[in-house]
Amino acid sequence: MPVRLLGRLTLVLLLDALALLALSEILSGFTLSGPLAALGLAAVLGVANAIVWPLIVRFALPFTVLTLGLGALILNAALLLGAAWLLDDVALDGLFEAVVVTLGLTLITTLVGGVLALDRGDLWYRHVVVRQAKRAQLAEKTDVPGLLCLEIDGLAHDVLRRALRDGNAPVLARWMHDRGYRLNEWETDWSSQTGACQAGLLHGSDDDMPAFRWWEKDTGRAIVTNHPRDAAEIERRRSNGRGLLYADGASRANILSGDAPHSMLTMSTVLDRNRQGRLGQDYFAYFASPYGVARTLLRVIGEFFIERFSAVQQVRRDVRPRIKRDWKYALVRSYATVIQLDLQVASVTADVLAGRPVIYTTFLAYDEVAHHSGIERPDTLAVLRKVDQAIDRIAAAVEHAPRPYELVVLSDHGQSQGATFRQRYGEGLEDIVARFAGDGEVRSEDAHSDEGLASFNAGVSEVASRDSPVGHAVRTAAGKRLDEEPPDENVPEVSVMASGNLGIISFPREPGRVTLEQIAERRPGLLDALRGHPGIAFVLVRSEHLGAVVLGPSGRRLLRDDTVEGDDPLAPFGPFAADHIRRTDGFPHCPDIVVNSTYWDELEEVAAFEELVGSHGGMGGGQAHPFVLHPAELPWPEEPVVSSEAVHRILRSWLVQLGQDAYADPPVEDRRSDVTLDGVPRTAAAG
Repeated sequence: MPVRLLGRLTLVLLLDALALLALSEILSGFTLSGPLAALGLAAVLGVANAIVWPLIVRFALPFTVLTLGLGALILNAALLLGAAWLLDDVALDGLFEAVVVTLGLTLITTLVGGVLALDRGDLWYRHVVVRQAKRAQLAEKTDVPGLLCLEIDGLAHDVLRRALRDGNAPVLARWMHDRGYRLNEWETDWSSQTGACQAGLLHGSDDDMPAFRWWEKDTGRAIVTNHPRDAAEIERRRSNGRGLLYADGASRANILSGDAPHSMLTMSTVLDRNRQGRLGQDYFAYFASPYGVARTLLRVIGEFFIERFSAVQQVRRDVRPRIKRDWKYALVRSYATVIQLDLQVASVTADVLAGRPVIYTTFLAYDEVAHHSGIERPDTLAVLRKVDQAIDRIAAAVEHAPRPYELVVLSDHGQSQGATFRQRYGEGLEDIVARFAGDGEVRSEDAHSDEGLASFNAGVSEVASRDSPVGHAVRTAAGKRLDEEPPDENVPEVSVMASGNLGIISFPREPGRVTLEQIAERRPGLLDALRGHPGIAFVLVRSEHLGAVVLGPSGRRLLRDDTVEGDDPLAPFGPFAADHIRRTDGFPHCPDIVVNSTYWDELEEVAAFEELVGSHGGMGGGQAHPFVLHPAELPWPEEPVVSSEAVHRILRSWLVQLGQDAYADPPVEDRRSDVTLDGVPRTAAAG
């Protein structure tokens, strides 16, 4: 046994003994005769956790998943009760007292262990999970490097640069200083949201995805990206069977799977009953740590109160912009920033130790908090530091893997901040539209960008979808709460949907794309009201005679030849804005009217059409400028990289460079020309 490991085990043993001794002085139902009794109980617990606990978890895994981890806490307490029964100088009254001691032991050792830089969890992952991988004959040694992609959802390039500078991402900063990692920026298409961006990143195509949520006239219903059935339909449309993860890859906590054979908490696959693998096997690594659930529970409670304190502080200090944050959101935030983060670290660590050739996971914690708190508020940056630490824990497992790995950290989009449209003007986009709709129904729906809640529902649905006793039990317990809302059979006259600062307006009862001329005739004044509003930068609409037209407050741009009349409404949005809008206009399901809010450059603010402080979905600010942090040995094009499809091709080229022969033939044709209409050259990789 290595001296360093022996030293850590000894330190953990002494720490446990001291914690048990302290608890015996506090709790009436728990008695130790002295320090030697505490040391003996700590030693027996250590042996039991090393030998007995993995066996218990293997057989009780469905039960622990069914109880959302609480069963593991009870089993751990029972193990403690059994250890106490073996020792004459230890007295423990019952199971309840054992649960309290387990939580207390976890709390003390977590706090002290954090100060001493001890992480007991990684010790269990590396040894228990390695044994599990070997038994399953998964961990075959090879010299061909794997690619591990760690996505931080919603983190903009410039926000990360400041975080690296200010100590809010110390692990990633150390990689840049000590390992020569490089930070590069890329630009999304117009729809800067996870659904479209991950379709491009993982499947090489984000075609016909105009927003997070949009109306399809041919099917008579709305598509919502983070609904499992709609995510599965999106993947069916975009997948060619050879996505980024198709060759024995793993997808963890993503919207789409990239055709991965191994998938967990992935929206597009949670309802797939034919997916390979037995129930809960992807959760084994998490439950392999005997105190993992207890530690998670305590951290959830802590995060709940941190969120409530942060919300109260924003009100007390009159921090603006801000939105109302209630206790329900605090629970969702606790799930996203603690439970899911722990599950991801454990499952990705297991994938690394099993030697999966390519792994992709999305950390949604930062994005969830930035939506509600702001993109660089103190509690948001604290969550970013947690994600940074989680990445470090995963990276620590690489040296124990059966193959080398190249680690890449990236984001799918950024976020832009600002007071919402309603906060600024006292009305929503739907209110403006309603003034010109006559007696027809105007149905307003935002994107429901509560990705934490959606991810929780996906996890429960994933268990419930399995044809097993546990799956049936979860379905029975959940009842209809897991069912997606059936589409409203009453088709509205007008549909108004929000995706951050992108607004989409459709006329579902009118077939085909409704033109500028038809809108002017049937709803006179609507387009003038939209283009002249101070909170709206531009409006996309199609003319029968002029083709796609971008209307601004004091000018317009004809996209067929880029003729500008008056002031160019796209001037504040960069050299690729016209290309992005031109492409969206060509989608079969392009809405009748697409609206982008104003961008105030002085404060780098937008006005979201839904009630979020930080938002994404359109153009303006950091939301369209994510990043890729990668080893210097993996080349990045010198020309601007535009679109998630372009990043997909870069990632595939890296897999080929690493020796992953399955990715040698490019499956996706470049949909863009060699030069843009603005005359800016593109590389084959940058598309």
